[in-house]
Amino acid sequence: MTFRSLIRAASVSGVAILMAAGAHASTITFTTNAPTTKYLTGGTITNSGLTLANEFGAAATLTFVPDVSSTVGIPSNVNYGDFLVTCAACSTQAIGAGSFFNMFTFDLVVTDVTDGATGTFLGTSTGGNVYSDVSQVNITWTPVSFGPGTLGASSGNFGPTIFNINTTTRVVSPNSGTPPGDTTVQGTVSSNAVPEPATFGLIGAALLGLGAFGRRKFVKS
Repeated sequence: MTFRSLIRAASVSGVAILMAAGAHASTITFTTNAPTTKYLTGGTITNSGLTLANEFGAAATLTFVPDVSSTVGIPSNVNYGDFLVTCAACSTQAIGAGSFFNMFTFDLVVTDVTDGATGTFLGTSTGGNVYSDVSQVNITWTPVSFGPGTLGASSGNFGPTIFNINTTTRVVSPNSGTPPGDTTVQGTVSSNAVPEPATFGLIGAALLGLGAFGRRKFVKS
């Protein structure tokens, strides 16, 4: 293989490497274990603001279990934590012994450890009845996203990172799920990052080299 052929091969390989590098997702570390993640209203609140007691009926609780620390690639589906409903004395809806949760609000604070920023999803619920086999409790979140930059940030800057949350979390009944009564708060994390100008320059130079090689080959043919 001639020296010129080696250069041409290297140009092709360089473009492939750059494209492959751009396809690799970076990782983001985040947590929802901030002290400000807690119930704001709703009646009797305990456990550092993470547990809400029912208003009347059989004794029941709705406890939020934060995501202490999670590192994920971008883009990815993510888990912001779990709501766990318990009601040992609840019967089925058909029998009629249940519990009632009053309306409540909840602050779900996401700390973007990687970018050094925080944002808050506010959950609101009209409450509802809970039986061993039925739950009427739904939580609606606003806003449904924050980032990039300072968009929706209560502190810091999310950089290129974007956090999204599913609009509604439907709390399952006490005997549903694994473990029983567990509901995951789901969302996604993504990025609007684009290659730096220097990277574009390298790709452009490689493509120009390939174009020149193609034209010379065509003329020789």
